[in-house]
Amino acid sequence: MIYTPIRYVCLLLAMAMAANSQAGIVLNTTRIIYPAQDKEVSFGVQNNGGEILLQSWLEATAEEATDLPFIITPALARMPAGSKQLLRIMYAGTDMAQDRESVFWLNVQEIPQAAAENALQIAIRQRIKVLFRPVGLDDAPEKAPEALQWQLQNDILRVTNPSSYHVSMVRVEAHDGTHSLMKTTSHMLAPKQSLELRLNRPAGDRPITLRFTSINDFGGQVAYHATLNGREAATATVVSKTHRP
Repeated sequence: MIYTPIRYVCLLLAMAMAANSQAGIVLNTTRIIYPAQDKEVSFGVQNNGGEILLQSWLEATAEEATDLPFIITPALARMPAGSKQLLRIMYAGTDMAQDRESVFWLNVQEIPQAAAENALQIAIRQRIKVLFRPVGLDDAPEKAPEALQWQLQNDILRVTNPSSYHVSMVRVEAHDGTHSLMKTTSHMLAPKQSLELRLNRPAGDRPITLRFTSINDFGGQVAYHATLNGREAATATVVSKTHRP
C-alpha cells in the first residue's frame, strides 16, 4: 500500500484552490462609494472561468444595525464563461446615520455549476467595503487622513479620527532614528474612533518619525508623514500618491 504524505495532499489542494480563484470572477472596483442623494450605484463583475451561479448580498459591520435599508439586484445570476454582469445597489432612504459615513460589506460569491463525479467544488467569495456617504458632511473625504490626530503616551501611539469619514490604513510605521518602534498593517478607523498601537519600547526624548499609507476612494494608496515630539498631538502631510492597483 502506498501512503501519500499529508503535506503533499495539502499542497495539491492549495494549488487547486489558487487556480480556481485566478480563473474566477473579477470585480471592477475595490470599494463602493454610495452618495446618499443617488437612487442607486452599480458595479460590474466579469467571469473569467467556467459557467457559474453568482450570489451577492450585503452584510452589516459591527458598528452598524443588523437590518440595512439596501437591496442588491440581481441577488442571484447565472453567468456563462467569459460573460459580464452589472449589479445594482439601491437605498430605501431610511435608517442610516446622517452625521457620519457608514460602512458595510458587499459579498460576491461564485458557485460552480458543473463538476465531474467525486470532484471537489469550491465556492469562492469576495468581500469589499461599501461606504454610505450622507449629504452635507463637513470637509472632504480625501482630507480625513490628514486630520488624524497622532499622540505618544509612553509605549502607546494613540491615533484619533475627528472626521466624519472612515480612514483605511494598509500600513503604519514609527521610527526613533534608525530604530523601528512599531510596524503594523490593515486598520480602519471609523468616524470619531480612537486606536491605540503599542510600541516596542517607550518613546524617548528624540522626535519620532511616523509614516502611514491610506486607501482613497479610488483604491489608490496615499503615503503620509509626520514628526512627533513628546506628548504633543500632531497631524500628517501627504508624501506621495499611487494609482489604483
